[in-house]
Amino acid sequence: MAQAAMTRGREARESGGFQQHKLAPYAFISPFYVLFAFFFLAPSLIALVLSLFRWDGINDPRFVLARNYGRLLSDKVFAQAATNTAIYAIASLLIVLPLALVLAVLLNAKSLRFSNVWRAMYFTPVVTSTVAITLVFQILYNRDTGLLNAPLIYLGLEPIYWLGDRSWAKVAIIILIAWRSTGLLTIYFLAGLQSIPEELYEAASIDGASMLQKFFRITIPMLRPIILFVSIIVLLSSIQIFDEPQILTQGGPANSTMSVVQYLYERGYTRLRLGFASAVGTVLFATVFILSLLQLQWYGVFRKED
Repeated sequence: MAQAAMTRGREARESGGFQQHKLAPYAFISPFYVLFAFFFLAPSLIALVLSLFRWDGINDPRFVLARNYGRLLSDKVFAQAATNTAIYAIASLLIVLPLALVLAVLLNAKSLRFSNVWRAMYFTPVVTSTVAITLVFQILYNRDTGLLNAPLIYLGLEPIYWLGDRSWAKVAIIILIAWRSTGLLTIYFLAGLQSIPEELYEAASIDGASMLQKFFRITIPMLRPIILFVSIIVLLSSIQIFDEPQILTQGGPANSTMSVVQYLYERGYTRLRLGFASAVGTVLFATVFILSLLQLQWYGVFRKED
């Protein structure tokens, strides 16, 4: 009987130790899920529920079902803001991403002297305040005294009204986005380039491959995960752009540079239409989520391996 009791006690201790060992990893990763639930999941659910109400933050909320979404989809200002945001996103994908890749290839060249200095220079805009950068560009874009218009004025040509013309204002913001974000993406691509084995390039050289053939047959395929990551980062940051148009043009002229996040800010914090602003945020979240899934599908992340 004593032997049986000792056996049961040993089995109980082993079972308890196994349970502790099984639960230990979840205890270590629990802070992430707690913070995720508290700062992201809960606010998202609250915004989703609030989007079904009309509320100004003072009076009692009034349930309106999906009327906020109906007003949103019929609002011409929102349509303009969505179009502007789409232009920023497409321009970033077609301009910033290729430019960052080309710069990364140049900075990774073995023949480049003072490479660390060049890399630090290209990374400088990333660690500089967005407000400071935008204020400097505001001076550069000045119609009468700006540095960009100085050559035109010197030649007797009509200066460009960078921040007052509907078309040129978009171009001005795209230039600012490209200057500010290219450096960070270049670092990502540079890290990916340095992880490619040199043996692949040496073997290609022995087979007589040209520089372009090496780039498209070796560099691009090996950088596929980095390109996916960078494209998602560019898309997310472009869709959520706020600082640059807010400081540079305040969304003008005539809402021609207003982004969706600016529209959300103006409706929610200026006009105190909190329920309507929550609907804007919900639509923005759904758009980002769907576009991210489409990008993952495009790059074959969800495809099953043979």
